[in-house]
Parts: sequence; structure tokens; C-alpha cells
Amino acid sequence: MTAILDIELELITLATARFPDAVVRDELDNRLLEELPTIQITQVPGGSDDGLRLARMLVDVDVYAATRADAVALAREVHHWMTETVRAATTPTAVFSRVRGVTLPATRPYENTSLRRVGATYEVYGYPVS
Repeated sequence: MTAILDIELELITLATARFPDAVVRDELDNRLLEELPTIQITQVPGGSDDGLRLARMLVDVDVYAATRADAVALAREVHHWMTETVRAATTPTAVFSRVRGVTLPATRPYENTSLRRVGATYEVYGYPVS
């Protein structure tokens, strides 16, 4: 039976180390304007497994920044990190074997006009460390 990974925790831990100038979290709070830039990582319902060990998870990554240019620049860095570094990463509890962009980084609407949001969706394959 496939062991389910806490993909949000795994990616938040990795991203916090990689992007020390950003706040990395799964949920936003009322202080978002004070915590820019912010990278939000959330698992999307769906995905699948192979019935043995390998899980395919869908993850949304949204970047919030003060300007569109800053949000786009950070989203590009995150995209490169996801597709080049996470795809071969090993943590104490997980191994990631493949990461694919399902949707590329693009501006996404957000109600607060004092900041900008750019996001992408990724397909992440991983399995627990034995």
C-alpha cells in the first residue's frame, strides 16, 4: 500500500531553506501585506498512486509580492527550483523522482490590489524513505 506523503510539509520545509527572504506557508493570514514576498504551497485534491509506493500529487504554488514584476521573478525562480531541484530531492522522510509543471506560472486574480499573485500547478511524484 502506498504511504501518503505530507507533500505540503515536505515542500514548505525545502522552500523555506531555499528562499530565506520569503515567508513560505500553506495558509495565508491577515498579515499578508506585512509578510511579502510569500510563497503559498497547497496540495490540490486529486493525484494517484501505483498501489505500491509511488504517489503522484498535485500542488499549487502561489507567489504573492508587492509588484507584478517581483511576483513574476520569484515565481520563475520557484518554477526552476521545482522542476530542476525538487525533482531529484531526498529529505529524511521522502524521495522525489519527478516534477512536472501542469500549468506554467501566470498571474492569478487576487482581491487585494496592494499586491500581486502569480501561480502554477505542479505534478510531483514521490515515495517515502524506507
